Amino acid sequence: MQTVNFAKRAALALLLTLPAWAQAQSPAWPSKPIKWIVPYTPGGITDNATRMVVQKVQEQTGWTIVIENKPGANSMLGADLAARSAPDGHTFLTVIGAHAANATLYAGRMPYDPVKSFAPVSLVGIAPLVMTVSNNLPVKDVKELIAYSKANPGKVAFGSSGVGAAAHLTQELFKQASGADMVHVPYKGTAPALADLMGGNLQVLTDTASAMMPHVRSGKIKPLAVFSNKRVPGATEVPTIAEAGGPAIEGSTWVLFLAPSATSKDIVNRMSAETAKAINSPELRAKFEALGIESVGSSPEQAGKFLDEEIVKWAKVINAAGVKAD
Repeated sequence: MQTVNFAKRAALALLLTLPAWAQAQSPAWPSKPIKWIVPYTPGGITDNATRMVVQKVQEQTGWTIVIENKPGANSMLGADLAARSAPDGHTFLTVIGAHAANATLYAGRMPYDPVKSFAPVSLVGIAPLVMTVSNNLPVKDVKELIAYSKANPGKVAFGSSGVGAAAHLTQELFKQASGADMVHVPYKGTAPALADLMGGNLQVLTDTASAMMPHVRSGKIKPLAVFSNKRVPGATEVPTIAEAGGPAIEGSTWVLFLAPSATSKDIVNRMSAETAKAINSPELRAKFEALGIESVGSSPEQAGKFLDEEIVKWAKVINAAGVKAD
């Protein structure tokens, strides 16, 4: 995960160059409605964040943008559709951390290249993950969780929404960095894992602030830490992992926009600039903060660098943990 300083630099760079990019863009584009593929079901944080940005971009430009939800195959179905679309500036794609993890989990088995098949547009935002535990678990901070897990090997299970999800890999990184003895239990989504956590059948669950904090504040589960080097919007009462006695590691889900690889640089730059303008509006920043998302709005170059770094980071975690795709 990148720091808030990265977000500020990225936003400033995009906003300063918006007029130049806008002038460079051919007036012939767009010539029809823009298709925006979201490889997840409607209603989740990825879909909601995309819709917020797209709506604001439409208001700024007058363009027509149609969101198409194409879930399936751990986001690869939608990504493949985007990769095979004409690079004429009328198709864009939203990806999250799974896109980076898939590069290792499905290496040699993907119908597209997660880097070469796409042109980076913008890193939209970063949502640090919050680690919570069951009220039945006799620990009050991360240091105690580590000690308890070592004293009770094989008895502390952590859940996730599936193999290779950001929460799964962040917990694997936590295990590697802390030496905690924990067993992964994959679920088909966060909801059933959360139900087991609240029911005392699961000990640990990590997810976004928007998913976890309502249940924390109602007293149904206990928060231990946020996987960030600073406290985050939507969960300011939760200490960082280092503050809570754990290793200073970072783990997040994030939202990043891509286009088919041969899309015109002028078009990519224009969409990136409009995205940054939307993200840095007071209205959208407030909405993102409520979801626990740190607004970024980066340049295409910064987005590409971020994606490359995430692929490398999580490849190391996946290989060290021996994680295999379903």
